[in-house]
Amino acid sequence: MADSRLPFRATIAGERYDAVGPLPVFVLLDNVRSAYNVGAFFRTADATGIERLVLTGITARPPHRGIAKTALGAEERVAWQAAPDALGCIGDLRARGVEIAAVETAPTAVDLFDWRPAFPVCVVFGHEVDGTRPEVLAAADTVVCLPMRGNKRSLNVATAGGIVLYELLRKYRALGGR
Repeated sequence: MADSRLPFRATIAGERYDAVGPLPVFVLLDNVRSAYNVGAFFRTADATGIERLVLTGITARPPHRGIAKTALGAEERVAWQAAPDALGCIGDLRARGVEIAAVETAPTAVDLFDWRPAFPVCVVFGHEVDGTRPEVLAAADTVVCLPMRGNKRSLNVATAGGIVLYELLRKYRALGGR
């Protein structure tokens, strides 16, 4: 069913974007403290067509004014779930054959552009200041980082999320995924 609020529907290779099925990617936000960042994730999740957004710990959940301000309605369209604990969600996803990749600036992390994800995949993002909790990092199959060439060694979590999701979309399409 088309959303009458949208003046057009994006296409991929001539097919309606919403007819090609979801990108087999889950995003798990663990203790992301800013509702505006959560809203930005909803917006990017909608734009890339991911499978599901998982909100754990202190991460804000809809309905929330801050989420709505940056999501611009995407929070009503993206599949999402809330859970108290990231580790339980990671275990459930792994049992379904989902690769778990924490996005973090860690010495052992694989560069995002070198990473070869096994779809379906779940990318985990942690707290904006403290990063991903050690126990969540330990539960990941891999740790992925964004290449940083400047003096600043980190990005806003929602900005990093956008980069990671579009790189996953690019990689999935390169594998022949629609």
